[in-house]
Amino acid sequence: MTEVIIVKNEDEAGAIYGRCVADLIKAKPDAVLGLATGSSPLAAYKALAKIVKDESIDVSQVRGFALDEYLGLPLTHPESYHSTIHRTVVEPLGLDPAKVHVPGDVLEGAPLEDGDKIAAAGPAYDAAIEAAGGIDVQILGIGTDGHIGFNEPGSSLASGTRVKTLAEQTRVDNARFFDDDINQVPTHCITQGIGTVLKARHLVLLAFGSGKAEAIEETIEGGVSAFCPASALQLHPHATVIIDEDAASRLRHKDYYRYAFEHKPAWQGI
Repeated sequence: MTEVIIVKNEDEAGAIYGRCVADLIKAKPDAVLGLATGSSPLAAYKALAKIVKDESIDVSQVRGFALDEYLGLPLTHPESYHSTIHRTVVEPLGLDPAKVHVPGDVLEGAPLEDGDKIAAAGPAYDAAIEAAGGIDVQILGIGTDGHIGFNEPGSSLASGTRVKTLAEQTRVDNARFFDDDINQVPTHCITQGIGTVLKARHLVLLAFGSGKAEAIEETIEGGVSAFCPASALQLHPHATVIIDEDAASRLRHKDYYRYAFEHKPAWQGI
């Protein structure tokens, strides 16, 4: 069963994630982190960066793999996920940029028409994750339609990293990063598949606000379905969902989730 933690706000969620990952790095200095973009993980990265600084944790060996990347944007574009990951994760945490990877890095902004280059990028990315020993903790956000990474509704639950067409709703949601102009939002992406995500040893999904409530309800208490890609977390042996009251508002078993977390032995962590 997916562990559900209901918190007051994003800062409380960030503190839980930050402590979890900081302790991992202390125990495993070359830990492999799965990284996500968007607004949901920002407080988590901020909390982790503070702990790393306050406790003088050596992160020089930490490795990272991002979930996804737009196709057709130059790596230097401020909204490319290559740039975003370096701005929000690599720099604040002091990670070695050479050890942090984004699916589109090898494409160097190649256009969608460069089929051979793009088709080879997905399997190569999955192979690189496997060669690194797999991802220890994968942080995830969730879209209003239940997507994780850029795995839109209908994505195979066994999929590996590959090219996907972005749903119109995703482009509408992400237009805020492109001057609120949907025409600037790319139509395609390269993303880790659900099958790739599920191979991580620990999944941590963060969601905040009433706009995510329906997706969270389907993810946690609905059936497992490709039409709510995040529902695949129900199949994972170690998945944690950290949400605020608004995002939890449609859950039927909120009281149990609170009770279970409050009575969880401290030695179990998250």
